[in-house]
Amino acid sequence: MKQKFNKRKVALVGTGMVGMSYAYSMLNSTGVCDELLLIDANKEKAKGEAMDLNHGLAVSNCAMKIYSGEYSDCADADIVTICAGVPRKPGDSRLDLLGKNAEIFRSIIHPVMESGFDGCFLIATNPVDVMTYIAQKLSKMPANRVIGSGTALDSSRLCYLLGNYFDVAPQSVNAYVLGEHGDSGFVPWSQAKIGTCPVRKICEDNSKKYDINKLYGIESKVKDVAADVIRYKHATYYSIGMVLNRITRAILNDERSVLPLSTMPTGQYGQQDVYIGLPCVVGKNGVRDILTLDLSHEELEKLSNSCKIIRDLSHSVGI
Repeated sequence: MKQKFNKRKVALVGTGMVGMSYAYSMLNSTGVCDELLLIDANKEKAKGEAMDLNHGLAVSNCAMKIYSGEYSDCADADIVTICAGVPRKPGDSRLDLLGKNAEIFRSIIHPVMESGFDGCFLIATNPVDVMTYIAQKLSKMPANRVIGSGTALDSSRLCYLLGNYFDVAPQSVNAYVLGEHGDSGFVPWSQAKIGTCPVRKICEDNSKKYDINKLYGIESKVKDVAADVIRYKHATYYSIGMVLNRITRAILNDERSVLPLSTMPTGQYGQQDVYIGLPCVVGKNGVRDILTLDLSHEELEKLSNSCKIIRDLSHSVGI
């Protein structure tokens, strides 16, 4: 991978609500990137969005060059983030979106690669695990440099809900959702902690105050809450925009932070040839490593089931 971090450039494909929440989040952060390129099938919308963002630079915390352009402008980008796709509608599952979004990706990935792009792909389009697999196959990039947002948003929701239940800041909750960003994703409770104390032990030691069975209710709520938001406001975008910003910072700053992202295991947990949400060490070349958690037998079975579902769907696209 070319080293271009003296001028950190992000190309955003798709200027809908998710893409622009991501862009707005970066604009309100300090020093995430130096250049932001906006690309959309609706070129006038991309131009207008770039103008609107630029008009806030004077009161922001960053210095950023923001402009609209073409796929050919991706040549020197460090990250191409894809938010383009058909939005999820009430009653849809993320997996219902697969066929249409696969075709959209064909029209995006090829011209990006033809530009000479040699950075990292960051995928947000749903169903994100399958779409990340498609992006890797179409681009033929090394798998560690094609990353999906995976279960990072699910995990953020989990930490928020656990923080509310235990009355602590969500930033002090260390817990993940693993597997699919969708129905077969699960919480490995054997790994969930408040600070360094396992949540199960907190419940056992304080059984009059905390009910361990409530944890499983929280896990169900994590899976259902996106549908609730969509029912109330027709879409989710602020939180995923912030998650994408967090991943972008980890890559561009070579943080080597651990984030639960959609990545392709190479034998970890007995899995391969599938993109799935796992805890990853993330730096300037994408995924540097996949952490192998000490999962219980039941948790390993849940992960295996989730991988099978996503693998079968990924293979069904025929790319």
